Amino acid sequence: MEFYKYQGTGNDFVIIDNRDLQFPKELEIINNLCDRRFGIGGDGLILLEEDENADFKMVYYNSDGNESTMCGNGGRCIVAFAHFLDIFEDRTTFMAIDGLHEAEIRNGIVKLKMIEVESIENDGENYVLNTGSPHFVQFVNDLEHFKVYECGNKIRNNATYQQAGINVNFVEETSENRIFVRTYERGVEDETFSCGTGATASALVFLKGKNLDSVGVKVLGGQLKVYAEQSGDGFRNIWLEGPAKQVFKGKINL
Repeated sequence: MEFYKYQGTGNDFVIIDNRDLQFPKELEIINNLCDRRFGIGGDGLILLEEDENADFKMVYYNSDGNESTMCGNGGRCIVAFAHFLDIFEDRTTFMAIDGLHEAEIRNGIVKLKMIEVESIENDGENYVLNTGSPHFVQFVNDLEHFKVYECGNKIRNNATYQQAGINVNFVEETSENRIFVRTYERGVEDETFSCGTGATASALVFLKGKNLDSVGVKVLGGQLKVYAEQSGDGFRNIWLEGPAKQVFKGKINL
């Protein structure tokens, strides 16, 4: 089977054109393909399929083999892949597990519209919200040396979040309109170089109550930008922007 490898700010994915629906959607196969020692390697696997109401459909699996909620960087990567396949020219719509998304691509930079966020909840001094996937946001100091895996794993597996799981973001404000984000992702069960829905969630918490409509987000794998309009207790017209690149393609025997 032919596959493609894409990365968006270091968040990497195995992507397969599954418009013929020939890919066997088995947990063990997906887990093996994402294995960095015995497979291709990736934070997740994405299938591009046909959709009646949009240009294509995105089906996303975490590296553990389970189908998951929305992945922002994965969404940007599949837009770049669909553009590579000549499915669209500059603008597109696609269906994902959390609904219909709009996107555009220019010079390798993909701008993806995220779902609206109605509210941001509090968990003590921290924050919880859903940007297509559930996220926990905590502001910290000296994030470069922060114990992301240890603290993220503890929060993800506490009594409140253990069963459903949650992605845990640690955020440091670096200037008036820039933040630094590091994320422990459920399903991967480790820190990743970037998390699109996590960068979005962190940006919205940062923007809440401020007279700003965008913020630059530094992640371990590069730079992202989030645009949003405040609406009541939440946000609308939320866009995630950043690079998405094809790394290589190949064939693998399943």
